[in-house]
Amino acid sequence: MNKIHPPIRVILADDHAIVRAGIRQFLEQAGDIQVVGEASDGEEALGMIRQIIPDVAVLDIQMPKVNGIEVSREIRTNRWPIGVLILTAYDDDPYISAVLKTGANGYVIKTASPDEIIGAVRDVYQGKSVLDATILPKVLAQIAHSNATQFFEPLSDREIEILSLVAKGLTNKVVGNNLNISDRTVQGHVARIFEKLQANSRTEAVMRGISLGLISLPGESKGNSNSFDI
Repeated sequence: MNKIHPPIRVILADDHAIVRAGIRQFLEQAGDIQVVGEASDGEEALGMIRQIIPDVAVLDIQMPKVNGIEVSREIRTNRWPIGVLILTAYDDDPYISAVLKTGANGYVIKTASPDEIIGAVRDVYQGKSVLDATILPKVLAQIAHSNATQFFEPLSDREIEILSLVAKGLTNKVVGNNLNISDRTVQGHVARIFEKLQANSRTEAVMRGISLGLISLPGESKGNSNSFDI
């Protein structure tokens, strides 16, 4: 007998009502996603997020009062158990860098197809980090540039092994099962990897590991984005 899972509860924040309506329509047509709130600015979004604590917050970057980057940072500062997906028209380097530093789970460009955006919401909900394939080279270039001016403590063989498995989209529990260690031990290793690579998010850690030649670039997932476990 198949278990019936509750829908993924999403708050959608974008200052364009027509854009919100279109995104809401195809998200809810997916069948396993429910938009539980809409906001036209970041301040309104934060109020809804505090009250509802959704599973995923889908945020534009440029919004009145409080932008999506600040909303993402506030979610992480408060340690709310919410996946953050930035859905924006902006692919400029400063925006990408700022979003990654907040610890957002995903960054997808609005030119992505409805199926790709639906997939990104599902991936973020499952604890993965999603990068639009069109911005991946920019992320790698940014990190490669920072690598030239920073010193990083070397990772141990075990840490490289764990980072490689994380980059393949495996959860901490599955990584632990593969290595015959507990998921808490995996979590400790991941925290140490963060510290050594001076990373603010797992996306940043994976990208830095790739740029340093410690691990290989994961194969692309279906659609126009790459997913990594977080």
